Amino acid sequence: MDQLSLLFNEAEAYTKVEPPEKTAVAAHTRKKRSGSLEEILPDDVPVEVVEHRLPEDKRICSACDTVMQEIGKEVRRSLVIIPAQVKIHEDWYFSYACQTCKVEALETPVLKTQKDKPVISGSFASPEAISHIMTQKFVMGSPLYRQEQELNRSGVMLSRQTMSSWILRASEDWLKPVYEELHRLLLQHHVIHADETTLQVLHEPGKTAQAKSYMWLYRTGGDTEQPIVLYEYRPDRKAENPKRFLEGFSGYLHADGYQSYYTLPENITVVGCWAHARRKFDEAVNSLPKSEQKESSAIIGQRYCSELFAIEKKLKALSPEERYTKRLELAKPVLDAFLAWAQTKNAAPKSALGKALHYLQEQWPHLIQYLKDGRLELSNNRAERSIKPFVMSRKNFLFANTPSGAQGSAVMYSMIETAKENNLNPYRYLVYVLTTAPNLDRTQPDWVTQLLPANAPELCRVPRLQCKSNE
Repeated sequence: MDQLSLLFNEAEAYTKVEPPEKTAVAAHTRKKRSGSLEEILPDDVPVEVVEHRLPEDKRICSACDTVMQEIGKEVRRSLVIIPAQVKIHEDWYFSYACQTCKVEALETPVLKTQKDKPVISGSFASPEAISHIMTQKFVMGSPLYRQEQELNRSGVMLSRQTMSSWILRASEDWLKPVYEELHRLLLQHHVIHADETTLQVLHEPGKTAQAKSYMWLYRTGGDTEQPIVLYEYRPDRKAENPKRFLEGFSGYLHADGYQSYYTLPENITVVGCWAHARRKFDEAVNSLPKSEQKESSAIIGQRYCSELFAIEKKLKALSPEERYTKRLELAKPVLDAFLAWAQTKNAAPKSALGKALHYLQEQWPHLIQYLKDGRLELSNNRAERSIKPFVMSRKNFLFANTPSGAQGSAVMYSMIETAKENNLNPYRYLVYVLTTAPNLDRTQPDWVTQLLPANAPELCRVPRLQCKSNE
């Protein structure tokens, strides 16, 4: 009921309680935001000034009939938010002719202004319109039918079929080449995270509409300054999918306990996820009555997992080399004691504790792999966080219509999530790509390099103030 109250009384819920002046956060204090415009907006926001002056006949002094002179002003500042605006953009390309040659020569030289190529030939779609539709759907989770309704209420009779055609065509022509280059760059890294989740595709050849398909995710680890997040749609969950996508990759792969990852070539070392192991013990603890939890085997196993995470938190600021050394000093003794303890415990295989112990011992060779390299992480939470935007949006659109639409969505999610990971504004970055790409020379082998997130112009970057607020 408390959650429902928050849902239906959101404004009241956030204004009833005054926050304290300072809040303790870890080892430092964070000052309360004052609510001034300077603290919530970046420096480059335009300022519109409206001056309010009294006419001369209203400024007559009541004492001596002299016209009063201006001595100061009071400034009241307010935040103005304007909903999405619609306008027609016209490009006029002029032609020029030599008037002298027109009179004196047989031929008249003519010059024409060079035209910029459109994002979709023969269409009235603009990079801004397509980027807005993509951002609303893949960032804000607004399905096309809702966007259609909103535009129609504004008098813009743009159908969802047209919008769908635009985003799929733009994705295939201009975003997919960037996606493929990001895929090539991803395989050059030595640490990758992977995860997968279900997706329903209505018109999949050879499958019923109710059958499960999958959206796979692959991303870089925390050892890079230019993160890459890639989605891939596949009709099934077979082991051939990661094997094919990761062809050419050699290094460490963070994953959960799904067996398909363990069939990958020997040059790929699978690193287990301690978050999954801890989750099993959490479930074992929660399955017990409160009176039986204290000092139970389930709570002891949970404490071992928590101790490992506490150690990692202390080592977060270290270099990979220092972290590697410290893990052997601090974490390895805990791991050895944990395994020795687990091997002395027995529980019914189908009980929550039995499942936790089985997962721990079965996954142990993979769970301890993170000790091999300081760049590795204790869990696969990085991949889970990256796949979450798709999972949340899936609640709105529920399913994809066709496999091509699902893969097109995978490309767009990849571009948007990679942009966000690189502190880029997704809308501005998409506008940049869709404006620039049609006018590049695609015969050049490195034409797509200019479109990568790492090479996006400063205009695409999120202002520093917003970056801080998202941390």
